[in-house]
Amino acid sequence: MAPVCDDEVMAASETSRTAIRTCPLCEASCGLEITVRPDGAGGEEVQRIRGDRLDVFSKGYICPKGSTLKQLHEDPDRLRTPMVKRDGVHVPVGWDEAWGVVASGLGAVIDRTGRESLAAYVGNPTAHSLSAMMFSRVLLTGLGTRHRFSASTVDQMPRHVASGHVFGSPVAISVPDLDRTDHLVILGANPYASNGSVCTAPDFPGRIEAIQARGGKVVVVDPRLSRTAEQADQWVSIRPGTDALLLAAMANTLLAEGLADPGAQIADHLAGLDELAAALEPFTPEFAETVTGVDAATIRTMARELVAAPSAAVYGRIGTTTTEFGSTASWLIDVVNVLSGNLDRPGGAMFPTPVAGGGTTRGKPGSGRGFTVGRGHSRVSGHPEVMGEYPVGVLAEEIETPGDGQIRALVTVAGNPVLSTPNSERLADALDQLEFMVSIDMYLNETTRHADVILPPPSQLQRGHYDLLLLQFAVRNVANYSPPVLALDEGQPDEWEIIAKLTAIAQGVGVDVDPAVADDMAIAGLVRSAVKDEYSPVGGRDADELLAELNAAGRRGPERMLDFMLRTGPFGDGFGTDAEGTSLDDLIAHPHGRDFGPLVPRIPEVLRTPSGRIELAAEPLLADLDRLWSSAAELAERGLVLVGRRHLRSNNSWMHNVKVLVKGKPRCTLQVHPDDAGSLGLVDGGAARVTSRVGSVQAPVEVTESIRPGVVSLPHGWGHDLPGAQLRVAAEHAGVNSNTLSDDAAIDPLSGTSVLNGIPVTVGPAG
Repeated sequence: MAPVCDDEVMAASETSRTAIRTCPLCEASCGLEITVRPDGAGGEEVQRIRGDRLDVFSKGYICPKGSTLKQLHEDPDRLRTPMVKRDGVHVPVGWDEAWGVVASGLGAVIDRTGRESLAAYVGNPTAHSLSAMMFSRVLLTGLGTRHRFSASTVDQMPRHVASGHVFGSPVAISVPDLDRTDHLVILGANPYASNGSVCTAPDFPGRIEAIQARGGKVVVVDPRLSRTAEQADQWVSIRPGTDALLLAAMANTLLAEGLADPGAQIADHLAGLDELAAALEPFTPEFAETVTGVDAATIRTMARELVAAPSAAVYGRIGTTTTEFGSTASWLIDVVNVLSGNLDRPGGAMFPTPVAGGGTTRGKPGSGRGFTVGRGHSRVSGHPEVMGEYPVGVLAEEIETPGDGQIRALVTVAGNPVLSTPNSERLADALDQLEFMVSIDMYLNETTRHADVILPPPSQLQRGHYDLLLLQFAVRNVANYSPPVLALDEGQPDEWEIIAKLTAIAQGVGVDVDPAVADDMAIAGLVRSAVKDEYSPVGGRDADELLAELNAAGRRGPERMLDFMLRTGPFGDGFGTDAEGTSLDDLIAHPHGRDFGPLVPRIPEVLRTPSGRIELAAEPLLADLDRLWSSAAELAERGLVLVGRRHLRSNNSWMHNVKVLVKGKPRCTLQVHPDDAGSLGLVDGGAARVTSRVGSVQAPVEVTESIRPGVVSLPHGWGHDLPGAQLRVAAEHAGVNSNTLSDDAAIDPLSGTSVLNGIPVTVGPAG
């Protein structure tokens, strides 16, 4: 190869530039260094993406997904213009025409059946979008309906419910202090594939290995020998859906053996310990062994090691939340962390301090209104409202069932519930019964194929980014803001403008409304609420003066809101009261992020319970132990059960249209233990028929010893073979939809979360 001369290097540097941004594709929030060059047509294109070695949090780490932002942006299947369905076929139209169809479609439904016939579903990618996080609440309020659904009830809602009851706020979620702990117990999570979840930690695998390198221990509880379990010092194979019983038995051990010691700081703010001890008395390790399949000696050792370690933390994720006892399991994780003396201490389970503020930093420190559910109930099945929404498992029946309040129109934002929610075929059929549906989405996928109008947002590289939600659960107090890397296409509205205009149209304002009107109302409400809060850094200040200062920066939309939240957050400049405090200008001046230090003890100020105490024996959770006890025999006697799994190169359903992420050996296989394969007549590479109460699928068989006998596994988010979708790469690697098998009637009653793990199934050779 000929050497590159200095003139050529200089020319290249003059025609390209480097952009720094945070990856928005999963919860790890890794920093990226993106090289951009002219595209020859008057615009720019991405040349290279690699990890940002100067990022204060990720320090250069990147997973295979992060480098594919270029492919996502350039994907020919990504929608650039709105789509309207005509005679059953989606055709591209201009924005004005699309807004006209939206106005007439929603307006007709509202005029005929009222706003209670509207519904909204907000999908998982919303959590990774600053615009959607800021404006989706504006949309939900503007629609004027209580029919709200989201991906939370197929994911993390039990964690919110447990934290709400115990600590008073659904976002008062403790995370393992990974960088200082000596002993980590992981239940139902596979960070080597997921990079962590409700625990924002770039290079989670590297942090696990660092625990081991400093002499610590990592224990993984999972029915599968996952990649994380392979790395762990100990794999504890458990029967799916029984994590709550294991945790109850660990807590029982700590209490029965006199090992329980929350520590003086926690004990001073703890309520319900005696009631908890009495309720857990029957849950001995011997009792748990018969149900969980984990022997009593192992359970006792796990409990004792938590106390013996200099510091320890228990962390659970989707394998614990998407079960019949997801809320109870989430609560018992807190219980074990408290009893072992590891809550709110370095190296234990700690509460982050979000730089942009949140539910644990606003209002009076140390107490609050607490957490309640059931401010309404779903129309058909009577499930209680939780955090302003209903279980997505009941969406289909709410569409199908006639009567007052029957859902006749649906708005979806960045979600694909036809693949990601239970009894998917029933939901798909129900969507066809709607009178009108509009979707904000970048793809014509398995769900949006049912929409009358699809409104495409700009690509991830064309939006500013701040992990507003995810940094509330980070293992270090950091903040990163990323300006858009690429300009918007000509005529393309920003994502916040789409959501704001849709909101205004749904309110009957008309198609000519300026999205800036909704934006101005939203920021004014945010500022006026803060100045009324005596505990806010701007409490008592003049709202108009603050608004004028914000407006002087020339920002609109989510950036203006973010600037206000940063400036009034726990590390903010307080609009002049702290010269060292942060703001959006400050983060722009620090493109690699700002590090505000390790997690610090936050009890009691983090609490928002009316009592100002940790309610360890909150009544709804304590009462659920009776249901857990009475269900033990049935859990122990279940036959074959199905669990999900995830791969590092997947992110639910929406990244399967990137060729580099789906190439290679097919991943959508039914994993079966050799003992079960022999008894069921299955062979590696053959085909199996899997049947549950609600559906049946056929999948290729993968015989492996990395799964517990009595358990089979299908990955989540596949099934790209439905007519009408336009995902050409995904269709070539279609796989099967595991949620055809999940039962929409199986729901954790405390949180409304669907049961996606431990589904009873029968399996046999296909055909």
